[in-house]
Amino acid sequence: MRSRKRALALASSALIATAAFVATSPAAHAVPTECYATQNGNIAESYCANGTGEHQVAVTVLHVNPMVGYVANWGPWVPAGSVSRATIPPGTVVSLRFHVR
Repeated sequence: MRSRKRALALASSALIATAAFVATSPAAHAVPTECYATQNGNIAESYCANGTGEHQVAVTVLHVNPMVGYVANWGPWVPAGSVSRATIPPGTVVSLRFHVR
């Protein structure tokens, strides 16, 4: 009889703990989709059409001054449906891309 009460109490505790964990879990986020990065003059932009996560534009250039070398610049993290912008330093664009999270 005592074993049954203990088993029931243990099972109830596990159920309550699981329910509390699920109730306090953050909502799931879907990484942005349908994304692209473009260059317009000295501005780099990224845009993602769908998803609930964030994206960011990133650009790397080989600076016009050989002593400087490679320079990278990033835009802010923004939600899908918004545009992330970054200025492009003077030089030759080596990489134009976007990051998602």
